[in-house]
Amino acid sequence: MTPEAVESPTPAASAPAAPTNSALKDLRPKAELHGKVNRIELYGAFIDVGLGHDGLLHISQISDEHVRNVHDKLKIGQEVTVWVRSVDVEQGRIDLTMIKPPAMSWDELKAGQEVTGRVVQIEKYGVFLDIGAERPGLIHVSELANEYVSRPGDLVKVGEELHARVLKVSAKKRQIDLSVKALFEEKSKPEVVEDEDVKNLPTAMELALRQAMQGTDMADQMASFKVGKSQASRVKKDKPQRQQQTEIAMRTLQNRPK
Repeated sequence: MTPEAVESPTPAASAPAAPTNSALKDLRPKAELHGKVNRIELYGAFIDVGLGHDGLLHISQISDEHVRNVHDKLKIGQEVTVWVRSVDVEQGRIDLTMIKPPAMSWDELKAGQEVTGRVVQIEKYGVFLDIGAERPGLIHVSELANEYVSRPGDLVKVGEELHARVLKVSAKKRQIDLSVKALFEEKSKPEVVEDEDVKNLPTAMELALRQAMQGTDMADQMASFKVGKSQASRVKKDKPQRQQQTEIAMRTLQNRPK
């Protein structure tokens, strides 16, 4: 057999990409990923999301309904859309979910925050507003408007968009209390504008100073008003000194030899 007849060896299949922790560092909770089911176990499935690490999709995260058998919902090679629940860079672990996470978690909701949502349910005692959280927030009937509201359905309709302010959040009770009235009250507050004429009005001390200076001439009064409280005090103190100087000058003129 000639050397030319020898077949070149078949190139070995390329090894899978090595896990890269740097790629995991860029992942954040709620990030949307697309991948394929790589392995199925009793407790869940491993999803290849193209990062060198298979993410774990626990059986409880396959659906918001109870799942008894992973094989009932997933098949090997099936393409799925998942979201990141948590990332452990040191362990190279990604926890995934097929349940789309809410736009706002309990930690992101704070009292005083302004939110926008759509009315999803109307009851006699109030309105439920979907603001993208895990569950709708409640606008109590007393928080719908400034005036008395007997029936919330007369004021809002299902599907209507509303702006509201968060009054209270309880992750333990899974409750979100909202208010539309709080926004109206803020807008109705009068704007405080300091008028220039009011700023220039004399103070009580300045008025008292003017009364004390009534015995002086008009020039002294104008000076006391313009120079301010501290300088006006000096003007008042300097008056006796000027009078004394004037008297000395008059006596000197009278005693001058004719």
